[in-house]
Amino acid sequence: MRRFFGIPEIGDHRFPILLLANMVNKAKIEELVKEKLDEKAFLVDVQVSASNVIKVFVDSFDGLTIDQCVKINRHLENSLDRETEDFELQVSSPGLTESFRVKEQYLKNAGREVEIVTTDGTKRSGLLKEVKPEFVLLETSAREKVEGHKKKQLVVREHQIEYSDIKSAKVVVSFK
Repeated sequence: MRRFFGIPEIGDHRFPILLLANMVNKAKIEELVKEKLDEKAFLVDVQVSASNVIKVFVDSFDGLTIDQCVKINRHLENSLDRETEDFELQVSSPGLTESFRVKEQYLKNAGREVEIVTTDGTKRSGLLKEVKPEFVLLETSAREKVEGHKKKQLVVREHQIEYSDIKSAKVVVSFK
């Protein structure tokens, strides 16, 4: 097997192993981030691309500050070895338009208007009334024709939606 400047050829069966040895470990990143979170903050997601771009998404029940992101970023920078792991690091909140990924996001947004799409394709928007360990309670309201009335009436319904039935959920942004 020929080598050019110590780089294995594509046919070298050890080539994938060498690439994996230099990838950043997602579980290690999650553990390091959790070390720097206070009791009101929570980890939403960690993404590590094949090119070692690390994206860390954190949030807090009180809102996330830039100082908190900087603190987590510095902790990660100091804990990871750039000699063995070449990486790019981004620490931020998940953003308003992103779907919820963890139950803490439902708890944080209780009392707000959300849009939930279920696994069967049903889309509902309404008030996130309650967040329970197994499900959420969504209150919707719509004007509907009610028997005995000439005009449409405001009808309020509650929908119990289990987490396993939720395809996506996010806050409805309103500029009222």
